[in-house]
Amino acid sequence: MAAAVGVGLAALVLICLYTVSWLFVVLASAAIAVAVHEVVSALRSAGYDVAVMPAVTGAVVMLVAAYARGVEALLVAFALTLVALVVVRLAASADHLGPDLDAAVLVTIWVPLLASFAMLMLAQPDGSDRVLVFILVTVMSDIGGYGAGVLFGRHRMAPNVSPKKSWEGFAGSLLACAVAAAVAVPVLLSGPWWQGVLLGLVVACCATVGDLGESLLKRDLQIKDMGTLLPGHGGLMDRLDSLLPTAPVAFVLLTWIAS
Repeated sequence: MAAAVGVGLAALVLICLYTVSWLFVVLASAAIAVAVHEVVSALRSAGYDVAVMPAVTGAVVMLVAAYARGVEALLVAFALTLVALVVVRLAASADHLGPDLDAAVLVTIWVPLLASFAMLMLAQPDGSDRVLVFILVTVMSDIGGYGAGVLFGRHRMAPNVSPKKSWEGFAGSLLACAVAAAVAVPVLLSGPWWQGVLLGLVVACCATVGDLGESLLKRDLQIKDMGTLLPGHGGLMDRLDSLLPTAPVAFVLLTWIAS
């Protein structure tokens, strides 16, 4: 079931990327809205009062603004989202105010702001290819890490955060990302293979940090998954944890590679 879900998601992403770009914007906005709802729900179950509607609405506006109008519009949408979250929270009560506002800022930065860098990539003339390279190489981090971890994993990377993560698995992530990017960058972006290798190594590090970061939060919140939407995968946020912190780094490196 997990494999079928993965293949279905990949097909949907490709169709949206290479037909009408706005379809991918709609798909990404819907996915991020669900992911924000998952994170907010998890935080609320732990006692943090984060308003759902401003968080979800602001997330969608940020992604659309980034694609349609660029960085300046994204920053305006980001600021307005934070203002809305603060106003709604202040209208409720003054109890537990500081931690609740910290949680609201965390959600807004971690999910929609980071995801918006994929929209900035998509807005470029070769945006569909850039986004495909970004997603492909990041996904290879999970695939390479899982395969190498199962076959060779002996030395735990962060046993108190993610017991299944191993240094051997991380080496597999580095290798898989480097190979995938070394092929994808020349084929899709006409860049040199060595720049692809550099991209792959950086992406593997960012993806691993993202995965460990979400694992740490879930451990603090005492939950196994952020949601149950995807059979065999957990919630959408459990599939986006590696992609989100990688997006801004990939945006910068692909701007350099494709320039």
